Amino acid sequence: MSQPSFIPPFTTPAHVAEHLRATGFAVLAPADVALWIGADLPALRALEGDWDNLPPDEFLKDGGRYRKRRHACFVVEGGDVRPVPHRAHWQPVEYNALHGGMERWFAPMAAATAASPVWQQLLAALAGVSDMVFAGAQAPVPWFVEAHQFRIDTTDGIGRPTPEGAHRDGVDLVAVFLVGRVGVKGGETRVFEASGPAGQRFTLTEPWSLLLLDDARMIHETTPIQPTAPGGHRDTLVVTCRRGSFQGADVVSGTAAAAAA
Repeated sequence: MSQPSFIPPFTTPAHVAEHLRATGFAVLAPADVALWIGADLPALRALEGDWDNLPPDEFLKDGGRYRKRRHACFVVEGGDVRPVPHRAHWQPVEYNALHGGMERWFAPMAAATAASPVWQQLLAALAGVSDMVFAGAQAPVPWFVEAHQFRIDTTDGIGRPTPEGAHRDGVDLVAVFLVGRVGVKGGETRVFEASGPAGQRFTLTEPWSLLLLDDARMIHETTPIQPTAPGGHRDTLVVTCRRGSFQGADVVSGTAAAAAA
């Protein structure tokens, strides 16, 4: 028996900030994502070739070979996007029990992607809604942004988009873009209140659909995928925005503060 696939509760670009404040999350359809960031959908889709050239994630503690990824960091303030020197991804164990507490050095994103106009528009839009929802009267503030390009494949029969399980990321805003979905079943998105019983489940199916999350309020996960055809995989772009600094041991030494200067 096939699993039910629930339609995402889409909102409109005009109501993104309102939905984030009211419910802790918001979902946009691809055409509305393009409208929201001030670009066109073909420009976003032109980025998709990057996902065919992602190296393996060498840090999976469950022994899996199903994840490939690249990573890049930026500081974004008032529409200005500044890349920072390549750095490790780090999370405390309180937020990632499986991979927390360790420096993970992933391959960097392609320089041409990070410099492309549509990429700059995408990050500026995420920082802008972060200003509206989290910064209040202090906006605009510097947002410490981490971007992760993921491919979860089914070479070994199953792929786990969130091997750490339902979790929070220790940031302010989490943005999950579905970039592609080919020859797989599963991959259901689940969001839950961190301090209450409410939750929703739905499946992102169209390239450049977007889920935005207030990370302090919501726990999220994506269920495993299985192949329905050879080469089945699911591609995503995950971008996080955090006030104050990046997460990591170097914050103590002031490296993150210097990046924002």
